[in-house]
Amino acid sequence: MTPTRLRSALLAVSLTAGLLGTATPAGATPAPSLTCQGVGVDPGPIHYRTETLIKAPPGAVWQLHTDVAGWPAWQQAVTSASRLDPGPLRPGSRFRWTTPAPPTPTTPGTTLAITSTVEQSRPGRCVRWTGPAIGDGLRIDRGVHVWTFTPVPAGVFVRTEESWRGEQIETDPATANRYLAAGLDAWVAALKTTAEARSCDR
Repeated sequence: MTPTRLRSALLAVSLTAGLLGTATPAGATPAPSLTCQGVGVDPGPIHYRTETLIKAPPGAVWQLHTDVAGWPAWQQAVTSASRLDPGPLRPGSRFRWTTPAPPTPTTPGTTLAITSTVEQSRPGRCVRWTGPAIGDGLRIDRGVHVWTFTPVPAGVFVRTEESWRGEQIETDPATANRYLAAGLDAWVAALKTTAEARSCDR
């Protein structure tokens, strides 16, 4: 599948999953940034937010999401993932994971190696991690990713927001935002599909 068709397929999946990506109309006031313990993403031109309702027990969704080593089993875009320390995900926890990055008009296709550090966490409610993503010919100096989990009668409402910073990618923020949006939409869609399927199996 070509990168263009792959992006189209990911977008179609995200739309049919009922995701609400933040495409703020010109002149409109953007929604406040998501935060975990009062801290959100970095300001800048590259950021994206999306959300969905997952009809599964909140605790099961949190466990699925924070079991970093298990990501490759349900996320097609994660080719490897490992914890760098034991125990539950908490402030100071570190993990390393890889994901393919298709070529763009300004960067080559590569595999990004990401080392993330959890900065804030409230078990079952929110987590925020940061870290660089480095590949051959492509570098994101700092990514910041916030997730929030709000229990509701039907399950849990999951929101996520991510920002990227770096001299290389900030030369073409429109392209960077398109790829960031497709990746986050696919991640949330996979989380929803997997959590709901496992809930039905129980």
